[in-house]
Formats: sequence, C-alpha cells, structure tokens
Amino acid sequence: MQVALDDHVWAAGVATELVNTAAEVWHGDDHLPDLAALVAFADLHGGRSGDDDLSGTLSELARRARPADLRAVHALRTTVRDLIDHPGRDHLIDGATTLTSPGRGATLLPDRARWAVPLRAGATVADALSLICGVGILGVVHTLGERRFRPCGAPTCRGAFIDTTRPGRRRYCMPGLCGNRVNVANHRARRAAARDDPTSAP
Repeated sequence: MQVALDDHVWAAGVATELVNTAAEVWHGDDHLPDLAALVAFADLHGGRSGDDDLSGTLSELARRARPADLRAVHALRTTVRDLIDHPGRDHLIDGATTLTSPGRGATLLPDRARWAVPLRAGATVADALSLICGVGILGVVHTLGERRFRPCGAPTCRGAFIDTTRPGRRRYCMPGLCGNRVNVANHRARRAAARDDPTSAP
C-alpha cells in the first residue's frame, strides 16, 4: 500500500471521518467500538490512493486487526483530534510528520508520474491510517494553510474537521447532519418568534 502525496484531500477527509467517530462527538456513543466497526470504516473510507488496491489493502489490514490494533486506532484518533484542535503551523507539521513514520520514504510512481509514500512491510491498520492522516494534514497545511482546521460550527456538536473545499467556507463536521440540525433549529425559532409576535399576520 502507498499513499499518493497529491491525494491529500481524500486523506484529510479520512482524518476528519476518523476523529468524528469518537464518543465525545456522539454524546457518549463511540462509532468505532469494535473490530467489526473498524472493518466497516476501512471498507467505507479506503477508496483513494496512489495504490489502486488501497481499499482492499486497508480492508485486509482491518480484517487482520486484533484488539490491540483497535486500541492503537483509538489512540491515533485522539492524536489527530489534538492536531485539528490546536492548528498552529509548527504543531501541525511536527505532529503530521510523526504520523507519517510508518511510511518508507517517498517514491515516484512511474506509470502515473505521481509521488507516493509506501507503507512499510508488516504494518498494521493503525499504521496505515496514521500514514493517511499524516499525508492529509501535511498536504492541507502546504496547499491551503492551517486555518482550514476547525471545530464544528453547530452549537451542540463537538466534532471537528479539515476544510478542503475550494472556497474554504465549510462550517460543519458533517454538513448533512449538523447543517440540517442547525437549519431545523433556526426554522423552529423563527416559527416560535412569529407566533409570539402580536404584529405578525394570522
């Protein structure tokens, strides 16, 4: 398995999805509680890389995982969340560089003329996810800057995300969920205000 350096948008998305499986985001309900959930996460989020077989490789690593590997993924999740929560440039670069340590150094993919970082032999699923997250964070810092690391803008959400959108105006960790919740809350508040306003039309 190898992670292409120009796939940092995909990799940053995996990092975002990983941190948002945490119990603190879901009010105590961890969305990565067991090995079966880890396999499902790998199957869902392993679809891009310099290696055409990344999805299979990441999934295979997850299927070979043991409880210790799951604990390592949970520890990685905490580390990545700390980087997003404290987005100083030096902190991001130092932390993300450490995350790429399971890699074996950059290499050029001759058939695509793309740079990629291969995963070292004998690596675990936690190592693979660490490499992916590290490449994603470094790529975003380099191309978009440290202001793209943010907490969710929904008042009741404790999620976080890396904004890789072109305009850089993303507000929510899970736009389809958090954004809809905010819209519903705003709609209800407007309706309540209209009911309480004696000058409003019947």
